[in-house]
Amino acid sequence: MIKKDVGHHPVRTRDHLSRALHPSLSSLKLAMKEVDGFNAKIAVFVTSIVGTMWCAYLFTIIALLGLPAALKPSGEGIIAWIAQTFLQLVLLSVIMVGQNVQSIAADARSVETFKDAETIRDYLDLETPGGLETLMSKLDEIKVLLAKNEAPPESS
Repeated sequence: MIKKDVGHHPVRTRDHLSRALHPSLSSLKLAMKEVDGFNAKIAVFVTSIVGTMWCAYLFTIIALLGLPAALKPSGEGIIAWIAQTFLQLVLLSVIMVGQNVQSIAADARSVETFKDAETIRDYLDLETPGGLETLMSKLDEIKVLLAKNEAPPESS
């Protein structure tokens, strides 16, 4: 029997925000187990750490520590500091977090789309109760009724 998904709602990015912003140690271990090779494991580890808001906050503090030196008369100046230090450090992590959130939400939408496709396939299956199976049985009943009505009357 086909179950109708009563609680079906669109997948929203905010539903997956906490998973992307604060990955757990278990998810980090799982991600590292999914790749082979030392370099791949290091890349997954670094990407997982840098792609968090905590890293973005840390990078903001590091960038702000360099601000006084940039504002001194012999310093690089505020525009150069923003472009070369702040944006590069902070936006790196923030962009990675955004991509992680979008990726997780896209994965969830893919799962929902697959479930919808399975439901449609079940409705189109002649063996599954409901959908086309019900229509085919009704058509068979109509054929039987029509055959009875078309039969010549029996003479006595």
